[in-house]
Amino acid sequence: MFRTVFRSLFFLILFTAVLSHAGDWRFSAGAGLRNQTPVVLIGGVGYNNLMVYLQGMGMNKGENHFWCGYRGSVLWTFFKELPFHFDAGLGIGYEYSEAPNKMHQAINKANEGRYTFPYNYKESAELSLELWTHLYGVYTQISVPINRYREHDVKKLLWGAGYMFEF
Repeated sequence: MFRTVFRSLFFLILFTAVLSHAGDWRFSAGAGLRNQTPVVLIGGVGYNNLMVYLQGMGMNKGENHFWCGYRGSVLWTFFKELPFHFDAGLGIGYEYSEAPNKMHQAINKANEGRYTFPYNYKESAELSLELWTHLYGVYTQISVPINRYREHDVKKLLWGAGYMFEF
């Protein structure tokens, strides 16, 4: 089902981009890395200098071994006509991951009971100030949380980097 939705969304964005002849509308798609979520897919749509980016990805390897992350950003673009431009604005995101902890599992097994959690986890939900820089499709992203709604074992500064194709 996810593949069907993803393909439909991709073709809808492509169709809209061709129809608009890239006038005042801008579209972007790409992939990147983040310090909380290993890999994200990125899609964006904008009008003039206002840009909205959506990022997300997840992976499930079994019980207590998965990660997911989603982020939305509303940004204002400066110097969009130049090869180097930057975006500034607000973003909101949620990221969660669990990974097995073999030491804790061994302690539980040795004591024949559950004395510790058999996994480690990280969780973050925050509202952030964001700064994105772009140079010929390569981007970097810095997110500084201004309000944390959930926080467990997370970094204080969030970052991302990757490549986006803009059309």
